[in-house]
Amino acid sequence: MTYILSVGGSLIVPAAGIDVNFLKSLRRFVLKRYDAGDRLIIVAGGGVTARQYVQAAAAVEKVPEDDQDWLGIHATRLNAHLLRTLLRDVAYPEIITNPDKVLNARSRVIIAGGYRPGWSTDYVAVLLAKKYKAKTVINLSNIDYVYNQDPRRYPEAKIIKKINWDDFRQIVGNEWHPGLNAPFDPIASRLAQSLKLRVAVLNGHNLVNVGKFIDNKSFKGTLIQE
Repeated sequence: MTYILSVGGSLIVPAAGIDVNFLKSLRRFVLKRYDAGDRLIIVAGGGVTARQYVQAAAAVEKVPEDDQDWLGIHATRLNAHLLRTLLRDVAYPEIITNPDKVLNARSRVIIAGGYRPGWSTDYVAVLLAKKYKAKTVINLSNIDYVYNQDPRRYPEAKIIKKINWDDFRQIVGNEWHPGLNAPFDPIASRLAQSLKLRVAVLNGHNLVNVGKFIDNKSFKGTLIQE
């Protein structure tokens, strides 16, 4: 099976710096799924690196949104290069920066970064799902579930384990901008709904749980589908 993994930059580069333990766990996970015959297309987010560059630029000069986006895009590509380097024994030998690029169909581990302004890495992940005929996007972040509202601001926020696309899009809205903090990008959500994809929002710090989801076992997380 082919799975698209949208790996949040907060997992790769949290506030404390590059998370080496996460990278070790991710490598073990990818190799295990590779040995099981799965195909994994991994899209790296920008994380703190992207935000720091955008904030630094804004502190010096008023920066157009397109230029903010480009700073974030290059941060995702740096993170993608890191993942490809760590998976060089099984991964396609270059990172993908254009989701329309045709690759060797036999490549079973492919690493991608951001593409163009206005496109989040979640959106790139959905485009890659369309291109490679994957039915599932696994969105890895640092949360266990999607909530009906921000639990950091609303203590009464409720966990959502399953939700349809219409209801999910009511939560995240319809607009995206650089640095938006949403469980899955609103623009990517619209496209995913039109393609009838299912998206699982899972905590990337628990890759055993991610394996359970792939193996159709009981898992902890939120599933978005029609």
